Amino acid sequence: MDQHLTLALAGNPNCGKTTMYNALTGARQRVGNYPGVTVEHREGDAHHNGRDLTIVDLPGTYSLTAYTPEELVARDYIVERRPQAVVNILDATSLERNLYLSLQFMELGVPVVLALNMMDAVRKQGKEIDTPLLSKLLGVPVVETVARIGGGKRELLDAAIAYTAEKTGDWKPLTISYGPDLDPVLQEMVAVIEKTGFLAERAPSRWVAIKFLENDEQLVKLGLQSDAETSATLSGMTAAVGRHCRSTLKISPESLIADYRYGYIASLMKEGVVRVIRPQARLQFSDQLDRLLTQQFLGPAIMIGILYAIFFVTFHLGAIPMGWVENFFAWFSDVVSATLPDGLVKSMLVDGIVGGVGGVLGFVPLIMVMFMMISFLEDSGYMARMAYMMDRVMRAFGLHGSSVMPLIVSGGIAGGCAVPGIMATRTLRSPKEKLATVLTAPFMSCGAKVPVIILISAAFFDNAASVMFWTVLGGWIAALLVAKLLRSTIIRGASTPFVMELPPYRMPTLKGLLIHTWERSWSYVRKAGTVILGISILIWAMMTFPGLSVDDMAAFDAQRTTAEATLSGAELTTHLVTIDNQASQEALRHSLAGKIGIAMESVTKYAGFDWRTNIALVGGFAAKEVIVSTLGTAYSLGEVDAEAAEGLSIRLAADPSWNRATAVALLVFVMLYAPCLVTVVVIARETSWKWATFSVIFNTGFAFTLSVIAFNLTRALIGL
Repeated sequence: MDQHLTLALAGNPNCGKTTMYNALTGARQRVGNYPGVTVEHREGDAHHNGRDLTIVDLPGTYSLTAYTPEELVARDYIVERRPQAVVNILDATSLERNLYLSLQFMELGVPVVLALNMMDAVRKQGKEIDTPLLSKLLGVPVVETVARIGGGKRELLDAAIAYTAEKTGDWKPLTISYGPDLDPVLQEMVAVIEKTGFLAERAPSRWVAIKFLENDEQLVKLGLQSDAETSATLSGMTAAVGRHCRSTLKISPESLIADYRYGYIASLMKEGVVRVIRPQARLQFSDQLDRLLTQQFLGPAIMIGILYAIFFVTFHLGAIPMGWVENFFAWFSDVVSATLPDGLVKSMLVDGIVGGVGGVLGFVPLIMVMFMMISFLEDSGYMARMAYMMDRVMRAFGLHGSSVMPLIVSGGIAGGCAVPGIMATRTLRSPKEKLATVLTAPFMSCGAKVPVIILISAAFFDNAASVMFWTVLGGWIAALLVAKLLRSTIIRGASTPFVMELPPYRMPTLKGLLIHTWERSWSYVRKAGTVILGISILIWAMMTFPGLSVDDMAAFDAQRTTAEATLSGAELTTHLVTIDNQASQEALRHSLAGKIGIAMESVTKYAGFDWRTNIALVGGFAAKEVIVSTLGTAYSLGEVDAEAAEGLSIRLAADPSWNRATAVALLVFVMLYAPCLVTVVVIARETSWKWATFSVIFNTGFAFTLSVIAFNLTRALIGL
């Protein structure tokens, strides 16, 4: 007997499946993506009664009919990888609804073990489930569990191992009657499938026939590729019975199938599977809490307070460890500077690699704090309430209620980051709504944009707080309007009905929170850190080469020699600094970045941007934080720290080429133009390089158009 078994954990979203997965595997987990899709692939190892087990955490799904990437991944894994058993985790407080997926597994024929999770909540509701009776009626093992405390996990593994030993060989599908309208055509379709061997290597013939009746797009397409003639025959039979059902019953075959499945489940319940032993005289705790947290007026106010608290705690609690990380990289930079002689290698290491990668890793403590709190909201059940309350607003602009959290994480409250925000769109079930959310998330005021907003506000406006507020609000308005535009044109499609389950409130486990935080934070470090390393070296090279010519360098050396011969003391020091700054600025003009900035000036002048601003904006394509430091270099101030840019604000305000109109145009452009390169890479991984390229081109064009309008409108209003 094979000592190694593969068990697939499956279930509806919010059923406690991932909590059980964490309880079974602990830290022995591996996370990746399924080939060709962005849905996460999670595997873990377990050892039980001398057996080595691989536990696969399938994406949460309500059905095996492939409407979403998650459903497609879950079904394909079972059909193609054929695990020894599927452990179906059910929310026992909603047994009838959860059994719908169980029946589909049984119709497929895969060995199934049912885990009735949250049994503690069932008992609190004053109910009792007769698990031996349910096991007898379905003919599969049924185990009671409480995943959040690990209750029943040993019994679950015992049942799964015993059942896999019993159910070896071919899968044995469950047969359900779908009534006099569908059963005859199902028999005919099965006969055709068995005669031709159509998709025989994939699944049982009756299951394939049911998928055709359900108009399963992926399976029909696969059938066309495998045997076009048989596929056409089955499609013709499906179309004929569909016309019959709609004309006589006013219902489609797929809806009729769902009705009969729920009827089958209802008949089980009538056998006395669930009994009420203590009638409830009051609302359950979750219902009572929802009366407050989802109330029409008070609910949104509480939500805003919670979101602000996330922002506040992230930046105040995370500031301490972030300071440690920044101090470490500052110390490391000093060590490298003291060790290496002056030259290109030292400059690349200190300014390029250490400065670039250190700047990104400095945000990791903030990211971890934020992910910890977001995981708490998800695991507690409150995230679903937020989506529920925001759905009406989001839907008006072609988005989904679940789009709100990715937008907030991206900077809906100033200081977020588009990278985890875009990764958070994985919770969206509609590919089109996910795409619209991904493309508009970069309009939010991420933490990298905040120093730029502060810099410009301090230089040109009396009330910086008001400017910050309207800039952040402008990002929201732009995101919603662009979402509406995209959903009305190139991403057309009907809005997905908001059918999000409101799970009962639960207290998350510390172990689960730590695992989720670590997985997400490590993904951020791995993706952002490697990309930033290359970007940092590239930006350094563009601002360094080709540099000053020999004659120009000789001219500045001559100025220094003259100053040293004629001046002394503080006056000499000041004069030498001035010469060095002039040399730095001239070198920047002759660098590749400088030449690009000067070449762009013929176009960007319509928005009020000069060549030095252009250089900063080109650097901002890599990371928006670069804008402040690059402006400092361009204005002969050397490398300016993004958090201590007061001198630069004064210099910008005194420059005759700058005014309030230029400032307004720059704020508009910085908020809306192309995402930073790390974000672009994440967009490509979550969608495709086609859409990542579109984001860069469209966002930049959109931002420049609005910047030109803002520049000229502001000039007209202030009389310039």
